Amino acid sequence: MRKYSLIINQEKKRVHIEPGDILLDVLRRNGYKGVKRGCGEGECGACIVLLDNKPVNSCLILAASVENREITTIEGLGSVDKPHPLQKAFVEKGAIQCGFCTPGIILVAKSLLDCNPNPTEEEIKKALDGNLCRCTGYVKIIEAVKSLCKIYGKT
Repeated sequence: MRKYSLIINQEKKRVHIEPGDILLDVLRRNGYKGVKRGCGEGECGACIVLLDNKPVNSCLILAASVENREITTIEGLGSVDKPHPLQKAFVEKGAIQCGFCTPGIILVAKSLLDCNPNPTEEEIKKALDGNLCRCTGYVKIIEAVKSLCKIYGKT
């Protein structure tokens, strides 16, 4: 086991990483429970984090390979007392049910809106293509993302 420096939610951390550890396991072991274990194959999106502001499946990335890179988990976006606008929009639009897929979906939506503040519905659907949700369908999720185009895109 070796210690590595990871930048998690804008905070530099020293964490123990075993050879072969995946990022998902290291994050969960260090208290980031918003990162979920889903399929383990990069198909469901439950484990998505932002790596250098781009969505990645943390179940497919060796933890040692992200030393000194910027990792953002759902815990890094907002809190119960001060939620991120996306978190508020998902609650207000009823886009959350069980919550298992929600962190990954919100992180993908953030990445999309940061790059494209006024996406079309098709662009939103394409961005969310790697996220499976079994509870809400996707209508309310898309509505929540679209509702923020006014804030991000100032239209």
